[in-house]
Amino acid sequence: MIQWWQILLLTLYSFYQICDELTIVSSAGSPVFAGFISGLVMGDVQTGLLIGGSLQLMVLGVGTFGGASRIDATSGAVLATAFSVAQGIDPEQAVVTIAVPVAALLTYLDILGRMSTTFFAHRVDAAIERFDYKGIELNYLLGAIPWGLSRALPVFLALWLGGGFVENLVATIDNYKWFANGLVLAGRMLPGLGFAILLHTLPAKRYFHYLAMGFGLTAMLTVLYGNISSLGGAVGSLVGAVNETLGADAAIAFTNNFKGLSMIGISIIGVFLAVLHYQNARRTAVAAPVSNVESGEIEDDEF
Repeated sequence: MIQWWQILLLTLYSFYQICDELTIVSSAGSPVFAGFISGLVMGDVQTGLLIGGSLQLMVLGVGTFGGASRIDATSGAVLATAFSVAQGIDPEQAVVTIAVPVAALLTYLDILGRMSTTFFAHRVDAAIERFDYKGIELNYLLGAIPWGLSRALPVFLALWLGGGFVENLVATIDNYKWFANGLVLAGRMLPGLGFAILLHTLPAKRYFHYLAMGFGLTAMLTVLYGNISSLGGAVGSLVGAVNETLGADAAIAFTNNFKGLSMIGISIIGVFLAVLHYQNARRTAVAAPVSNVESGEIEDDEF
């Protein structure tokens, strides 16, 4: 059962997250952050992070260039986490049965929010002509109201009225295990879809050598550090057996952990390649003719 104060907090967060995404951009409007906040409010942070992380991977390469609308994975993470914790739904099922449909449905409300702000945009234009600076500030702030309501209102209604619907949905899914298993499989495919969209968006053809080298290094370092991790686990088990023999007074401490070395190695290599690319781009810009530099041409890898 979702308490009234949980509904209030999640509604207020839903109002704020879209405003943050459009102005401050502190990542508070990201799906993984929404999962964390929702899990914190509902008392199960792990479930929130599982749902939020899955949706974050799904929209990893999706942008809103040119005013285009995208699925609202953040609101989907809020509702999926809330109902998953309150109704005991499996997180993977919550992603595909609640988060994805809600995220797709709220695309229409995103368009409505964009259309509503044009009213305040025209009022800002009129205030500019009158040199009314207070009017500009006021209408700019008022423009945040339709944006916030486009997320807060559906989240509030879903949390307030959706408990019985979710229970019926879960009961129906339990009666059709094959369907539930299919949904779980589809949910596991979503992160791969997100990476595919990301690769399609990035200029992978131009920098294919970097992509290939990254995959190669990841494969090699994973094997290398995987073996080191196994060695560390074996040594840890050996030390544990020795400690049981020696007793608490002469126990040997072994707290090293090798599991994070793989990502550390990849991060170091990534920083090196980023610096190398920056230096090459800087040298190219200095050596380029003045006409090309001043033309303001934007290449496809600069979007």
